[in-house]
Amino acid sequence: MSKLKVIPEKSLTNNSRIVGLLNQLEKINTESAESETARYVTSKILHLAQSQEKTRKEMTAKGSTGMEVLLSTLENTKDLQTTLNILNILVELVTAGGGRRASVLVAKGGSQILLQLLMNASKETPPNEELMAQIHSILAKIGPKDKKFGVKARINGALNITLNLVKQNLQNLRLVLPCLQLLRVYSANSVNSVSLGKNGVVELMFKIIGPFSKKNSSLMKVALETLAALLKSKTNARRAVDRGYVQVLLTVYVDWHRHDNRHRNMLIRKGILQTLKSVTNIKLGRKAFIDANGMKILYNTSQLPVIPVTGPVAQLYSLPPEVDDVVDESDDNDDIDIEAEDETENEEDLDQDFKNEDIETDINKLKPQQEPGRALEELKMYEHLFPELVDDFQDFDLISKEPKPFVFEGKVHGPIVVPTAGEELSGKSNILRKGSVVKESVSPKGAEDEKKPAFMELAKEDTKDNDRTLQQQPDDQNRTLSPVCGANNDIVKALDRITLQNIPSQTSLGYNAGMKKDYSLPLTVLTCTKACPQVATCGNVLFEGRSVHLGKLCCTGAETEDDDDTESNSSVEQTLVDVADGPTLHDSDLYVEIVKNTKSVPEYSEVAYPDYFGHVPPPFKEPILERPYGVQRTKIAQDIERLIHQSDIIDRVVYDLDNPNYIIPEEGDILKFNSKFESGNLRKVIQIRKNEYDLILNSDINSNHYHQWFYFEVSGMRPSIAYRFNIINCEKSNSQFNYGMQPLMYSVQEALNARPWWIRVGTDICYYKNHFSRSSVATGGQKGKSYYTITFTVSFPHKDDVCYFAYHYPYTYSTLQMHLQKLESSHNPQQIYFRKDVLCETLSGNNCPVVTITAMPESNYYEHICQFRNRPYIFLSARVHPGETNASWVMKGTLEYLMSNNPTAQSLRESFIFKIVPMLNPDGVINGNHRCSLSGEDLNRQWQSPNPDLHPTIYHAKGLLQYLAAVKRLPLVYCDYHGHSRKKNVFMYGCSIKETVWHTSDNATSCDVVEDMGYRTLPKILSHIAPAFCMSSCSFVVEKSKESTARVVVWREIGVQRSYTMESTLCGCDQGKYKSLQIGTRELEEMGAKFCVGLLRLKRLTSPLDCNLPSSLLDFENDLIESSCKVTSPTTYVLDEDEPRFLEEVDYSAESNDELDIELAENAGDYEPSAHEEVLSDSELSRTYLP
Repeated sequence: MSKLKVIPEKSLTNNSRIVGLLNQLEKINTESAESETARYVTSKILHLAQSQEKTRKEMTAKGSTGMEVLLSTLENTKDLQTTLNILNILVELVTAGGGRRASVLVAKGGSQILLQLLMNASKETPPNEELMAQIHSILAKIGPKDKKFGVKARINGALNITLNLVKQNLQNLRLVLPCLQLLRVYSANSVNSVSLGKNGVVELMFKIIGPFSKKNSSLMKVALETLAALLKSKTNARRAVDRGYVQVLLTVYVDWHRHDNRHRNMLIRKGILQTLKSVTNIKLGRKAFIDANGMKILYNTSQLPVIPVTGPVAQLYSLPPEVDDVVDESDDNDDIDIEAEDETENEEDLDQDFKNEDIETDINKLKPQQEPGRALEELKMYEHLFPELVDDFQDFDLISKEPKPFVFEGKVHGPIVVPTAGEELSGKSNILRKGSVVKESVSPKGAEDEKKPAFMELAKEDTKDNDRTLQQQPDDQNRTLSPVCGANNDIVKALDRITLQNIPSQTSLGYNAGMKKDYSLPLTVLTCTKACPQVATCGNVLFEGRSVHLGKLCCTGAETEDDDDTESNSSVEQTLVDVADGPTLHDSDLYVEIVKNTKSVPEYSEVAYPDYFGHVPPPFKEPILERPYGVQRTKIAQDIERLIHQSDIIDRVVYDLDNPNYIIPEEGDILKFNSKFESGNLRKVIQIRKNEYDLILNSDINSNHYHQWFYFEVSGMRPSIAYRFNIINCEKSNSQFNYGMQPLMYSVQEALNARPWWIRVGTDICYYKNHFSRSSVATGGQKGKSYYTITFTVSFPHKDDVCYFAYHYPYTYSTLQMHLQKLESSHNPQQIYFRKDVLCETLSGNNCPVVTITAMPESNYYEHICQFRNRPYIFLSARVHPGETNASWVMKGTLEYLMSNNPTAQSLRESFIFKIVPMLNPDGVINGNHRCSLSGEDLNRQWQSPNPDLHPTIYHAKGLLQYLAAVKRLPLVYCDYHGHSRKKNVFMYGCSIKETVWHTSDNATSCDVVEDMGYRTLPKILSHIAPAFCMSSCSFVVEKSKESTARVVVWREIGVQRSYTMESTLCGCDQGKYKSLQIGTRELEEMGAKFCVGLLRLKRLTSPLDCNLPSSLLDFENDLIESSCKVTSPTTYVLDEDEPRFLEEVDYSAESNDELDIELAENAGDYEPSAHEEVLSDSELSRTYLP
C-alpha cells in the first residue's frame, strides 16, 4: 500500500475572481441591495462552479468563507431565482467534491438552513417543483454526513412534507426521485422509520414497486432501497407481513428474474432480495416467507443452468482461480450514502477517510514508561526462580567440558499390554475404549460409578520394574459391555489381542545437522494372547502362537498389508529427511504417567491415540489446496435443500455431551464420535444425511463463545465413501479454510502401519456464514450475528479405522510436560544449565512450568561466574491462546535447539540466559478451549492489570519480568509465540512510536520523533535465515485495542524495546522456499530453531566486541543465513487480509451486521523508514534515543 497523495490546500488570492464575487455577494447581504444584483452575482458564481474545479476547491478550501456567504444569502434572500442559483451551486460543490465537502457544508450549519428552507417552501401553494427537487436533492446528499440529521428533520416537521410530496406527485419522476432518496436517509433513524410507517409510507412504496418494466428503473431501484431501510423497523416489517406484501415481493422478484435475461437490472433484483431479508428478520416474516414457498422460489431462481456469454455473471465465472465465491466479510448494511455509485471521491476525501481509529495517537501514552508496578520487597518472591544470579557453583564439577551425547533414557520398558475386555489380568477385567488409551478415573461418589459406562482405567498402583499394564478398576463381573466401550470395534478387537513391544519414539527434527534418518517405525513382533473368535469369518488363520507385524490387523476385517503397502513402506524408508542429533522426546509410557496427574474440568479418563503414539512429520510435501470456483454455492444449495426437502433429512443425534444418558446408535453404517480426552472439543453431532454430519463445538469454559478449535475421534467408517462434515458454530468471519488450508487427520491404522503422522485431508472445503443466529448474550448484546460453517469432505482409506480430526496439529499440556522431562533427563549437566521450575498453579491446580536454559560457566573461578551472571536475558512465552497449537510446535523447536549439541546452540547458550514459559494457559489447553482460560477471559488482554487469583500465570509471568527490571536485568528480547488464523507465513508484530505516529497521517509529528530502529533488526535477520518468515507482513504499530497484550505491556511498562509477538500461520506460505505449501510441524519447529540462530546474529550485530565467535562458526552461520527467502522491500505492507477481496458475495444469514474480528486489528499498514534510517547500523542506532 503506497502513501496516499496529499493535495495541498491553496490559499485564496485577493485577485481571485471567485473571491471578488463572494465579497460582492456578502456586501449585498449586508446592505440589503436589490435582488437583481444578487441574482446576477449568484448566476456568475454558478457558472464558475460548473465549469472550473479550481473554483470549487477555492470555495471549500480551509480559511475560505465561501460556504458561509452562500448559506447566509440562502437564509436571507426572498428571491426565488437567487435561491435556485445557490442551491445549484451547493449541488455542484457536493456532487463533485464527495463526502468531505458535504461534511464541510454540514459543519457550517447547512442541514438546519436547508430544512428551514424546505419548511418555508412547503407553505407556498402549490410549492415550486424545481425548488423542492433541488432542496431534496441536496439534503439527500448531505444528510448521511450529519449524525443528528434524523432528529433535526423530525423536529422541523420535514418527514411529512417529503412524504406528502411523494403521495401527490407519484407520476412526476423528476420530483419523486429526490424525495425517495431523502426518505431513505430519514429511515436510517429508527424513530423516523416508525413515524413514517404510521403515515402509510410502506403502502406508498408498494404503489411504486411493480413488475418488470424497462421504464423508470432508477425510481424502482431507489424505492426498493428506501423500502429495505424502512423494513428494518420491526413495526414496519409486521405491517408489511400483515398486508400480504411478502407474497407480492416474491412475485415481483420472479417477474424481474424471468425478464432480466441480460442481467442489466441486477441492482433491482438485489433490492428486492434486500427487502425480503429485512422482512424475514422477524419471526412473523420468516413464517410468511416459508408459507409463500419462498425457499423453493429463491432456490430455483438461484440456479444457473446456462452461464451467460457476456455480462456481469459471465465476468464472475471468468475470474482467476484464486478468487472464489466465499463470503465477503464486509456486510451490506452500509448503504447510507445515496447513489454512491454516482459520486466520485477525490484524493482529498481518500485522505480524510483513510484513518485507523484503533491506532494510538497520544505520544505520551506511546512513550515507554517503565513502571515497577509492584514493590521490590514483593518482587523478591521470584528470587528462587533466578538462582543463576546468585549461585557460585562451588559444589559443581566444572572441569570436564566434554559434551555428553544424547542418549534415549526413556527406556522403552517391557511390553505394553493392551488387554481385551474378556481377559482377566491379576483378577481384574481390562477394557480398551474404542481407540483410546484410558487413564485412572476416580469418581467422587461410588454410587455414580455403577451408572457410568465401563471405561478402561490406568492402575492406581505404581508401575513395577519394566512392565506397565493398562488396567481397569474392579467392576461388576456380570457387567455387559455396550458398544460405547468399543466391544464391536474391529480395530480395538485387534489391539486387544496384541502386545506392543518396543514402541518407537518420534525422532525430533533437525536443523542443518547433516544427519540422515528415516521416519519408518520398526515393525516389531506382536504376540497374540488369545484366540480370535472372528477368524473363521475373516478367512484368516488362527492367532495362536503366531507372530504378526504391528500393522496387520488380520482378524479385524481391515485391510492387511499387501504388496502395494510393502512398496509404500520401502519408499518411505528410502525417503531420507534431515534430523537433529538430539534426544528422542516422545515416550508413550511417560506420557500416560503424566496424564494421570493432569487435572481437567470434565475429569478426562481417556488418552487419544495420536497423543499416545506421537507424531512425526510425513516425508512428503503437502501443497495448499486449490478448489474450483463454485464449491461454496454448491454447499449452500445443499443446505437450502434441507429446508425444501425435509423428508430427506435424517436429523438424528449420534453424539451428545449434554445428555449423560445418551446411547450411541448401534447401526453399523453410522459413524461413532468421541472427544473425551485432553484438548478434545466436540459437543454434539447430528446425522443429516446418510453420509453427512453436522458437528457442534464446545465454547470455551465459563464463556459462551470462542468456537473454533476442534479435536475429535471418528470410528466405524467404510472405505471409499465420501463423508461430509459440517462444523456449524464457528465464529470468525473468515478463515484460511477459504484459501487452501485443510483440516488434519490422524489414522490409527496408518500409525500401526508405521506411518504415525497427522496429514492434511479433505476436499470441497469452504468456510461461510450460515443461517444459525448467535444469541445476543454471546455477542455482547448485538442481535442477529450469525455463526459460520467449516465444511469438508473426507474419504477414509481403511474400514473400521479410528481417525482423529483437528483444527491444527494438537500439542497437549501433557505432551509439553513429557518433552520437558525428556529434555531434563537427556542433557549434559556439565555443559548445559537447565532448570524446570513451577511458576505457579493454575485455577485447575495444574503446574505452569518455567524453564531456564544457558551454558554452565567454564569453571567456578570468579571471572567465569561473573560472565555467567552477566549474560543478557531472553524471555520467551507461548500458548496463551489454546487453539494456537502451532505456537507450541515453534516453542518445541526452540527448546530442542537450545538443548542440542549444535556448536551454534552452545554459543547461543554462552551468550544468553533463556527464561521460558512454554505454556501460559495450561487449563485452556487441557480442556480444549480456543482462546480463554478457565476464568472465561482472554489472558492476552490481562497483562496491564492481571489478577493473581483469576490470571495467575499472567500475573507471575509479568512478575518475573518486573523482577528483572527491578534488578536492572531487562531482557534483550521478549517474544510471545502465537498463531494466526487468517494470514499466511510467519511474521512479527513489534512496537514503534515513529511508525505508529506515521499512521495517524500527522507526518510532521512523525518526522519529529527520534527512535532507535533496533526493533527492526531481529525481524530482518529472520527474514533472511528463516524460509517461512515474511518481513513484508510484519507491523510495528501500537493499537489501542492491543494496549493490554503482552507485547505492548512489556514494551511500555517493563521497558523492553525488542518486544514482539511472533505469529505463525495455520495454513501455509505464499513466498520463499515453502511457497504454495501448507505448513507442518517440521517447518514450525524449524522456525523455532531459526529464531535462536537469529538471536545469535542479533547479539553479534548489537555487541560485536562481546561476541567472540570462532571464524568457523561465523562461516557456518552465514551458510545458514543463505536462503531463498529474500526481502524485496524494507517497507512493511500489511492489509486486513493477505487474500484478494471477493467479487461475489454470498450472504447466508438472517442479519448481516458483523464487524471485523478483533484479531485483525493487530494488522496495520505500511511504514517506510527514511533512507537515513535504513542505512544506519545497529551500533549507530543505539546512540539514538527518544527525547
